[in-house]
Amino acid sequence: MLHRILLSTALVVLSVAPVFAATSALVVGVDAYPHEVSLDGAVKDARDVAQALKAANVGTIRQFINEQATKDAIRSAWSELVAGAARGDTIVFTYAGHGAQVPELVAGSEDDGLDEFLELPGFDRSRAEETGKEIIVDNELNAWFAEAEAKAIQVLFVSDSCFSGGMNRSISGKTRLAPIVRAKVPPPSEEALEGAKEAELSSVTILAASLESQPTPEVVIGGEPRGALSWSFARALEGAADRDGDGRISRIELEDYVFSNVKLQSEALQVPNFTPQLPRSDKEIVLSLPRSATIGATATGEARTRLKSPREMGWTGKLALSVAGAAPPLNNLGGNGVPYRWDAATGVFYTPNGDVAGEHIAPEMLQGAVDKFILVDFLKTLAAQSPGSVSLAPLKDIYAAGDRLNFKAAQGDYANMLVFNLANTGEAQLLDAQIAGSGSHAFQLQGLEVVKPFGADHLVVISTNTPIDAIAAAFTNSKLDAAALLRLLETRLEGSDSTVAIQPLYTRERGQ
Repeated sequence: MLHRILLSTALVVLSVAPVFAATSALVVGVDAYPHEVSLDGAVKDARDVAQALKAANVGTIRQFINEQATKDAIRSAWSELVAGAARGDTIVFTYAGHGAQVPELVAGSEDDGLDEFLELPGFDRSRAEETGKEIIVDNELNAWFAEAEAKAIQVLFVSDSCFSGGMNRSISGKTRLAPIVRAKVPPPSEEALEGAKEAELSSVTILAASLESQPTPEVVIGGEPRGALSWSFARALEGAADRDGDGRISRIELEDYVFSNVKLQSEALQVPNFTPQLPRSDKEIVLSLPRSATIGATATGEARTRLKSPREMGWTGKLALSVAGAAPPLNNLGGNGVPYRWDAATGVFYTPNGDVAGEHIAPEMLQGAVDKFILVDFLKTLAAQSPGSVSLAPLKDIYAAGDRLNFKAAQGDYANMLVFNLANTGEAQLLDAQIAGSGSHAFQLQGLEVVKPFGADHLVVISTNTPIDAIAAAFTNSKLDAAALLRLLETRLEGSDSTVAIQPLYTRERGQ
């Protein structure tokens, strides 16, 4: 049944949309929960997605922020959009906020005995029976979507919230998971009863932002708490996912883009998952927009793989850093937002998310750690425009000492491939350089063992038609640091035909 998949974690639900279909949108974002732990990034998510929709010339956009997000208002807006849409049109419905669970409202309708729901600000678990109207249960969403399907209207549902899962990494931010509701709630609505029935919504595709075993955290992107799914989806709406520049986003294009960027922006805390796992066809279109926006397709319809300047995209070349204790003079510090942190007493270097990025970072090593993450931010800006694909197995959010893993990267149709590691100490380590097709067009690192020092490594793969001989030589002829590598890449990759893939790799001592 749809609802058992639909709300098991943060989701994107999509469907086939004709090229000339009209598009409307319903956007909901809630940070302020009077009776729950409030969030920090859900409203930013909603406004970012709404702005991307506007830039793409989407028609009617109904937006509900914080206290505006009542169930009656959302239900009424949904009904209006369905009534105003014609066969083949698309309705985009996005939600950023808390998700939670409640004992199943319709007996036998859930394998785990729990219903999932979107939690609106008017819900108070201490008065659950009285305020239970202010939740949207998965069964109810099924019934809403069935109304659209009955008119052959396509639905795109983006839910950046979570309902279950645990986290192994130490994260300082918030998760979009409210505790399970054990108190009595009102009997199920007629819509919930109808939506609990087995039904095939054949036009709906689901993209989960996290595996069922993972939570959906708020992570720091651009110095601000955000949802990695919403951020990536907004960039996809701007056209970054439209790799062939035809004004339509195919299932394969969206999958490649969102998989790479959710993993990248969450520092590998989240792994998206499509349902169904395979596209319905090789040419399945999941979204067609009236106009691509700022990063959109070229006028000639050529593939968009030429990378813009990271500075044009907002990268500053500086890092915000908070220091506990005394530190040596450092270069390239500045910027606003949640900072990285370094503790002089312990030598631990922390990411803005609260992860341990490096252990035993001595004062003389601190500049190298700063330069490494400036370079990582530079590479993330490139990857957000044109992401490559890499894989790490087995898949974990953190690896312990002694673990062994395999890393793979495909070169694809590009002439050259550069593979390197940015170690948690700040060093840049060359792993492979394939020049003008000299290699096997793929790179594999098998049986890699996790050893000290622990923290965050970043495996990077650049596939490009730009010559990389000088970069490879710089690795070979000297101990290349992150600052020098940044200078080499900054002058060569802007405007190049390239893709960039980054695999974050977090490690710790076994038993920690």
